[in-house]
Amino acid sequence: MDGERQPRLLDQVRERCRVKHYSLRTERAYAHWIRRFILFNDKRHPRDLGAPEVEKFLTHLATAENVAAATQNQALAAILFLYREVLAIELPWLENVTRAKKPPRLPVVLTRNEIKALFSQLDGINWLLASLMYGSGLRLMEALRLRVKDVDLERREITVREGKGAKDRRTLLPDSLVDPLRRQIEKVAMIHAQDRENGLPPVQLPHALERKYPNAGRELAWQFLFPASQIATDPRSGIRRRHHMHESAIQRAIKRAVRSSGILKPASSHTLRHSFATHLLEDGYDIRTVQELLGHSDVRTTQIYTHVLNRGGLAVRSPLDSG
Repeated sequence: MDGERQPRLLDQVRERCRVKHYSLRTERAYAHWIRRFILFNDKRHPRDLGAPEVEKFLTHLATAENVAAATQNQALAAILFLYREVLAIELPWLENVTRAKKPPRLPVVLTRNEIKALFSQLDGINWLLASLMYGSGLRLMEALRLRVKDVDLERREITVREGKGAKDRRTLLPDSLVDPLRRQIEKVAMIHAQDRENGLPPVQLPHALERKYPNAGRELAWQFLFPASQIATDPRSGIRRRHHMHESAIQRAIKRAVRSSGILKPASSHTLRHSFATHLLEDGYDIRTVQELLGHSDVRTTQIYTHVLNRGGLAVRSPLDSG
């Protein structure tokens, strides 16, 4: 046309993900599956493909590669995003896809004694993170993405911003974590002061807030509650600054603690969230209260933890404080 080249397709996908405020994880996952889809179809442009090719690719994942249902659903979501959001093409309903079967699996749950044994093998920041996930029912990334302003020590409340499904919610903050979290905020303040003295760029703010509030990133309230020990390059902006801890650090620590405590269950960081929900229900709290604390859209998701509904219970006390 006027000599300008169109951005590469995957670059367009990444740009559209950012416009839609998708997380970096989702952006990378979508780019991965779209690339796989294109390679599967001999590098033909998706404009030249349609529902039959999509159905063939998704069926291949289920039959030839035997992927889990969640994996196939992620691939489907990526392809639908490509056609709807990037290419502005509506695909017909994909009726002929062989769907990966999702067998009903009960979540791994630790007993209260196993929780104590696990925590006895953790210390420092790993103990605090694990305690917060179990005591407040947080997913790992929800805990790592907490900002100082999201923790209300006086009201014993944690605000989760843009959790799964981009939803906000509030959950409880255990009494026994108030003092450890207060000390953690003091540490964050010291790190933040040192970073400012060293002239580091401000912390990354979500979406367009950096433009709307250009100085907010320099305020203590916006700093990550669990900052990384090292400065790193932001993969989107290319700016070197301090981000939150990487999830692999706490994941490895919990795996080591599981082994050293003699727990034989295949427990992970997410097991702490399952245990939170199960122990609350054991303590008699209503399943809909637990649903709200977990941030589940549908109570049927919460029902996996118990077949007993409406056990009662109004004010919620964390299971971390009941032992």
